[in-house]
Amino acid sequence: MKNGENYNRRNFLKSIAGALLLVPAVQACRQKAISLIVKLTGTTHILGHRLWAKDFPKSTKEIEIPYLIVGGGISGLSAARQLTRKGIDDFLLFELENHTGGNSSSGENKYSKYPLGAHYLPLPNFHDKELLAFLEEENIITGYDSNGFPEFDEEQLTFAPQERLFYKNSWQEGLVPKYGLGSVANKEFWSFFVMMEDYRQAKGADGKYSFDIPISNTTNDPKHMLLDLMTMKEWLVQTGFTTSELFEYVNYCCRDDFGLGIDYVSAWAGIHYFAARKHNAGDKYKENVLTWPEGNARLATHLKKYSKGKTLVNHIVYDVALADGKALVTVFDASKNESITIRAGKVIMATPQFVNAYLLPERKKLSQKFTYAPWLLATLTLTELPDDFSQPLSWDNVIFKGKGLGYIYDQHQSVKQLQDRVVITYYHSFSSADSKKNRKWVYKTSKEYWKDFVISDLKTAHPGIETFIEQIDIHIVGHGMISPVPEFIFGEAKALSAKSIDNTIYFAHSDLSGISIFEEAFHQGINAVNKMLNETTLDR
Repeated sequence: MKNGENYNRRNFLKSIAGALLLVPAVQACRQKAISLIVKLTGTTHILGHRLWAKDFPKSTKEIEIPYLIVGGGISGLSAARQLTRKGIDDFLLFELENHTGGNSSSGENKYSKYPLGAHYLPLPNFHDKELLAFLEEENIITGYDSNGFPEFDEEQLTFAPQERLFYKNSWQEGLVPKYGLGSVANKEFWSFFVMMEDYRQAKGADGKYSFDIPISNTTNDPKHMLLDLMTMKEWLVQTGFTTSELFEYVNYCCRDDFGLGIDYVSAWAGIHYFAARKHNAGDKYKENVLTWPEGNARLATHLKKYSKGKTLVNHIVYDVALADGKALVTVFDASKNESITIRAGKVIMATPQFVNAYLLPERKKLSQKFTYAPWLLATLTLTELPDDFSQPLSWDNVIFKGKGLGYIYDQHQSVKQLQDRVVITYYHSFSSADSKKNRKWVYKTSKEYWKDFVISDLKTAHPGIETFIEQIDIHIVGHGMISPVPEFIFGEAKALSAKSIDNTIYFAHSDLSGISIFEEAFHQGINAVNKMLNETTLDR
């Protein structure tokens, strides 16, 4: 190299001096980036907790209506759609929050929309004609091929690359480790997936699947019901599996769908995660999923039009009783600070059972059998995402043995070539034996703590990420989803909680299925309306 020795020494000294001058600036930028904007939001738990005290003003007026829906999550919105399809439009829908959608809600900043809960819909089973019809109505399904299989709008299917896993200090495609596994782990993964395929095809004596969506379609044959008596971890051990990689993968899957991991969820539910979706709607898409920047809030938006002009948000129902063959429902209008009595011919309670316990006292004991896992979501806006680029940024990005469930790239479905900022949403479920205790701790903990928690987890795969953060929006959901612990799926509490009261009050919520997924909530709304109308016809 020309003048190599003098050049190197001179430039080395200059670079040291420059680096010393830059250290305070870098540290200042880092502090500025972390502390710039941190927002903490959550569901309206404070207003909801007023149900305990019921310190609401007395009702000052009364309204009479044939049909009332309480709860504007997916089940309530689906019930509104089904009423409309049946030619019924004389109904009201009440929602506690300032928006409908429930766990299928979203937020938005200047760079992207982002989910505040559920963020994708796997392709439906081919025999789920109700869901296929809805997707066709909304132009998500654009037609059917010569074999009768659905054709999906390509822009609503996940773009490639779909998933990646940070494992042994590098990214690799997919969520199952492909490189760096030992021979025993490889064999166990292969054996596990063969078993799951057998469960996927299993049927009872009545010809129905042992594992299906919605759960109400599953066989009554008790052949596999004993799986609900043990945890998923106990099943893995009893079946002879031993490797930490398989246990961690299955644990991730259970936390993703149920909030709780393999130590706490039923083995039947854990197997249902893998076996209920049949991947039988044609070979073209196979294991693809439907997703949007705002997640399943897109699906909620499609459903909202059926209750347009009939929805009242910031309304908390705090008493439900029967009188003269009708339901008397008392509701508090938070915006006007007044209570109203609704005299309804029929009511659909599209509310979770921990809420129903305060509205219908006889349900309190049953509700104690329902377990709900708290969740935390954090949406980060970054100037860029530090990465090693060994595997491209994907829609779903998971850190092996991370504290959380990884993050999704919210702009993945955008057709823009360049983005001004990178927006990602990190997910964390609080898996423990005591969800109630966990929930109290989550609400009491400061946003600064959660900011540091999220960053420390992401730094495992993205060292230095804190210097690129402009904003963190933290969202906490105390009762994030129903968690199917052993003896719940086929237990008495779930069955009794689904029963209607005097052909007047009906129930529809995903916790009555035992699994908190869009499909279950969607069918709960439809089934509640159908049951209500059928019983009304019989009464006549």
